[in-house]
Amino acid sequence: MSTKLSFLLCVWALLLGRCLGRFVVEKNSFKITSPKSLKGTYECAIGNFGVPKYGGTMVGSVVYPKVNQKGCSNFTDVNASFQSKPGGFPTFLLVDRGDCYFTLKAWNAQNAGAAAILVADDRTETLITMDTPEEGNVTNDDYVEKISIPSALISKSLGGSIKDALSNGEIVYINLDWREALPHPDDRVEYEFWTNSNDECGPKCDSIINFVKSFKGAAQLLEQKGFTQFTPHYITWFCPEAFLLSKQCKSQCINNGRYCAPDPEQDFNKGYDGKDVVVQNLRQACFFKVANESGKPWQWWDYVTDFSIRCRMRENKYTEECSDQVIKSLGADLKKIKDCVGDPHADVENPVLKAEQEVQIGKGSRGQLSKPAVLKAICAGFQETTEPSICMSPDMETNECLENNGGCWIDKTSNITACRDTFRGRVCECPVVQNVKFVGDGYTHCEASGVLSCEFNNGGCWRGSQSGRAYTACSDDYRKGCECPPGFRGVMESNYVKILMSAKRNRSVSAQSANAKIPGGVMSADAVVVCSTHDKMTCVSVRVF
Repeated sequence: MSTKLSFLLCVWALLLGRCLGRFVVEKNSFKITSPKSLKGTYECAIGNFGVPKYGGTMVGSVVYPKVNQKGCSNFTDVNASFQSKPGGFPTFLLVDRGDCYFTLKAWNAQNAGAAAILVADDRTETLITMDTPEEGNVTNDDYVEKISIPSALISKSLGGSIKDALSNGEIVYINLDWREALPHPDDRVEYEFWTNSNDECGPKCDSIINFVKSFKGAAQLLEQKGFTQFTPHYITWFCPEAFLLSKQCKSQCINNGRYCAPDPEQDFNKGYDGKDVVVQNLRQACFFKVANESGKPWQWWDYVTDFSIRCRMRENKYTEECSDQVIKSLGADLKKIKDCVGDPHADVENPVLKAEQEVQIGKGSRGQLSKPAVLKAICAGFQETTEPSICMSPDMETNECLENNGGCWIDKTSNITACRDTFRGRVCECPVVQNVKFVGDGYTHCEASGVLSCEFNNGGCWRGSQSGRAYTACSDDYRKGCECPPGFRGVMESNYVKILMSAKRNRSVSAQSANAKIPGGVMSADAVVVCSTHDKMTCVSVRVF
């Protein structure tokens, strides 16, 4: 089973809609690990703002403030700080629901140093999504896009239990877990992109277009290499039968009221109509269908990007003619796309738009629409250490390996390390370097294996030269360890050099005992080759006269 994500970008109400740019995640859970009385797994609802750590976890201790318990005021005004101390757990701030927007609570918590915010519901109900305020309803709401800490709504009863435990002097530890926020990963991630061709709905439409432009390269790379399977979708609504003859339905709908979209300017007397948006949405959906059938679904990103640049409403180019020019420039089959679109004036169903209406049922909106946030969510669909290289791009890496090498093994001589950054954090895994695989636990030990293992730091073995000829104790079979080559013997030595040789009987001779006569011959000083004097194997060449 492949992972499936959804991106919902536009939601419309009957005759009037507002374009939203949001990322959809359907579930989440967290664990209380202490105290014992609360230990267990609980459900929570992810906020429609901030950046969840998709595919990862975060452990922290809960703090319930003594003042400003609803989090509606700036905590600095009451001299409260929730910045964790070095070596301590991150702070999860618990606040009560009510009196202000969820986003303001999260913003105040973030500015006070909290790593996450938990909002305790003030009523007994099914958990809801903590949403952002409608655009324009809040003065100075620019802060919403700057919220970066994760947030979650918890039940009223659980919130009360946590407060009771804290008031009794107990420490409450919570493990926020986003690994289950996505279905279990497979070798390919499937995701859906709910979007809209309208470019005159203000900043929200601009943000959608900017996202498509910025994410296009990553999306095409993932699709071309088979890492993902992508499907765009377009939301439409239908006109109630009682209003089919109304001016509103006629200007906003096609195929006799079956498929409708809001008026771009929300003014029926000027500019483009909702039906123009529906037709262009249909053309984009048909472009994808034809491109997908030809084995090049990633071309959809080119078409949508080019259309948004070349065929803008404000330049009066949001037309079929301009669309045709873009399609031709990309080498797509224009006839097949036109056949797919069909006749918008006919009183018949369009198979593509009918299918779109069927799959849009139950779709909600949640999350943050930005390249890093969406790419991180997609990357979370892959099993750890199997994610595509694009998941390790500079804006995705955690850079934990930069500090103390992440606590992993490293060979400083060759600068080879077992530490590898992922978007989830670092992993200690023996590397593969120039087709040579290193084996070990990744934390304290890694060693090269295979026929090229001696290429790296001589496999950690002795090597030397004699009479212009090089010798090494490294074997291509790493399982044999270090073995002295023929004509050399191995000794263990400390702060002085000891040479072990065999003749008719064993005798130890120091390096200064050159020319010392022993039974069976004389050892010549020029025959002594020593590579180290510090508790390791040394290979010594011996000549007997």
